[in-house]
Amino acid sequence: MKFDGDIDTPFSHLLRLAEDELLATLTALPAEIREALGAVPVILEEFPSPEALDDGIAGDQLGVFEGGTTADSGIPQPPRIVLWLGNLWDMCEDDEAAYREEVRVTLLHEFGHFLGWDEADLFDRGLD
Repeated sequence: MKFDGDIDTPFSHLLRLAEDELLATLTALPAEIREALGAVPVILEEFPSPEALDDGIAGDQLGVFEGGTTADSGIPQPPRIVLWLGNLWDMCEDDEAAYREEVRVTLLHEFGHFLGWDEADLFDRGLD
């Protein structure tokens, strides 16, 4: 698969890099935070699906935290985080080190939402 950059980078390679970075990021967190986040699945996708776009996700969005309750049914929606690796790669202009760092920051940003932090809290922590 060809991304917007100058080299062919298959999704499997981006997935492996992201999985390595996710593991390193989680391992570095304090145990109590790591335990709390253990219940939140992290989904790694290439790009937002047509359904996600229909739900208001921007085509170039890097990630999203979903969870809480659904407004129309009152049934709790389990928390989850989705990262779009193709968008992260495109944003980092084919730079592996920048890609790994952005995977880390985006993951922590979305975890922050799970912990109840708003955008100002995330900014104060350098996770904007």
